[in-house]
Amino acid sequence: MTTALIVVDVQLDFCEGGSMGVDGGAATASAISAYLGTSAGRYAHVVASRDYHEDPGDHFSSTPDFVDTWPPHCRLGHPGAAFHPDLDVKHLEEVFTKGRFEAAYSAFEGRATDGHLLAPWLRTRGVDAVEVVGIATDHCVRATALDGAREGFATTVLLDLTAGVLPETTARAQQEMAGAGVTLTGSPR
Repeated sequence: MTTALIVVDVQLDFCEGGSMGVDGGAATASAISAYLGTSAGRYAHVVASRDYHEDPGDHFSSTPDFVDTWPPHCRLGHPGAAFHPDLDVKHLEEVFTKGRFEAAYSAFEGRATDGHLLAPWLRTRGVDAVEVVGIATDHCVRATALDGAREGFATTVLLDLTAGVLPETTARAQQEMAGAGVTLTGSPR
């Protein structure tokens, strides 16, 4: 199998101190970097996704419900949209940007610098398996893994390299991913 690693949304706004900080986010950034330092060579490609909102409509709210609406985050031109400094980006071959004018959770909704969506980008490079890491286990990691499986990629989530928002929603996300045929290894932060 030809495998790619997808690093999901390891951005300042999703780590401690960010507008939607997840406990364990900074540690996840460091853990992913350490993993890439020893394991990047086992992947044919290493890519990342990032939220990059300009005007996502109803996705932002001053009274968010944390289901469909959220506080402003990862805004174009704002520091919180940057990758966490503990994430070593030198291993990233491409960054897939998502959510500029809409809500977007999955890396498969993101576009490369040349405009290609993630699934066709991977297919043209012969990838048939993906491993997913990043933030948050119960939201964007979940959506990416489910889309990876739907797109026909053998999909694995390395839970040791993820951070979830809440234990309850993380547990539900794990059940949903497993039910969709996603392989889960380790446990989230």
